[in-house]
Amino acid sequence: MTGHGRPAGPVQTANVWRGQTAAIACGLGLALYNNVIGAQPWHRRWYTPVNAGAAGAALAAAAATGLTPADLGFGRGRWLPGRLGSLLAAATAAGWLAAAALPATRPLLHDKRISGLDGRGVAYQALVRIPVGTVLWEEIAFRGVLQATLRRVMPEPAAIAVSSGVFGLWHIRPTAAALRVNGLAGGRWQAVARVTAGVAVTTAGGVALSWLRGRSGRLAAPVLLHLTINCGGLAAAWAATARDRREDGGR
Repeated sequence: MTGHGRPAGPVQTANVWRGQTAAIACGLGLALYNNVIGAQPWHRRWYTPVNAGAAGAALAAAAATGLTPADLGFGRGRWLPGRLGSLLAAATAAGWLAAAALPATRPLLHDKRISGLDGRGVAYQALVRIPVGTVLWEEIAFRGVLQATLRRVMPEPAAIAVSSGVFGLWHIRPTAAALRVNGLAGGRWQAVARVTAGVAVTTAGGVALSWLRGRSGRLAAPVLLHLTINCGGLAAAWAATARDRREDGGR
């Protein structure tokens, strides 16, 4: 039935079916991508170009299903993050700065994946790998294509909930890997509990980014905030580790 009580015509029914199929395929594809393809050695080696290519493929697929640049947050006049996105990014940057400066919070920033990097490695991560391979790809995939695809077949709150849930599942493998590297995995059940907590946190982060995407009407807003979270965390962790090393060396 249509919203006016009339039976849906065959064309409308076909459009609904295609929209639902596209939403399911997009969600399942993203949930599997980072947990299966992302685990392959070749993907880790070619992380940035492969993910950049995946972002391009996602945009092409979105266009093929009828999504417009405006649907994806690329409409005219929407290329800048806007006031809200800029304010949230500035507040996040200030938070990272404070965390790196305060002795009480510096230990929380320690990450063995970062402590082993030199200045060149940090620069590559902050200027290339994270912006292109992580942030741009994830924002196009989740706050761009998936959220727009879901909005065609469900209300926006439901679309945000589903896309954020998939975003949380996307982080299962990376969370487990980070726990192992930092010696925090523990036993099997402890590892499961900590990975579950990590998925919950990233799901909540997905809700915030999706809300910002909807509130601002532009993809650039969550891109800037996501970039500040990831690159700011990288810089804060590296700075905190370097400072602690200097202080330990001075004793």
